[in-house]
Amino acid sequence: MGIFDKLFKKEEIKLPQVEASDDAIVAVADGDMIDVTTVSDPVFAEKMMGESTAFKFDKDKVVLCAPANGTLTVLFPTGHAFGITRTDGVKLLVHCGVNTVEAKGDGFRLLNKKQGDTVNAGDPIVEVDLRKLSANYDMSTMLIITNPNGKKFHFLDPQPVTRGQSVIH
Repeated sequence: MGIFDKLFKKEEIKLPQVEASDDAIVAVADGDMIDVTTVSDPVFAEKMMGESTAFKFDKDKVVLCAPANGTLTVLFPTGHAFGITRTDGVKLLVHCGVNTVEAKGDGFRLLNKKQGDTVNAGDPIVEVDLRKLSANYDMSTMLIITNPNGKKFHFLDPQPVTRGQSVIH
């Protein structure tokens, strides 16, 4: 490995593997699942993009992971949001923070996945510096079902969750 490889190589983060069925939707990290209607942005709070839930994380940094098995169909270069499409066509969006696109990627670090990759629930996608970003942004993290593809989904009530735990019933 040359010096440029070391300088520009994305650091790999290893987490225990999550076992999830292809129809599962799971927590993206350890934290508290909260009522999305309490989020400061009306687009999220009023569920304008689809059935939603939100999370709060009580750490300086958090690694956000895939909420389902599927394809990483959207990965913003800024790291503030990513989307997964399950094999059954259900589309999910993870959006970290309110107005964090304004940070232009500062405080987000993309990990070893790229748009178009097949992912499994629990695979690390982006590392977020919550301490840095929370100085200027509401760091609620939303999980939105942007296309239920004809299926009905109901998120669990607010509660503590662990990465890979089902968040639907």
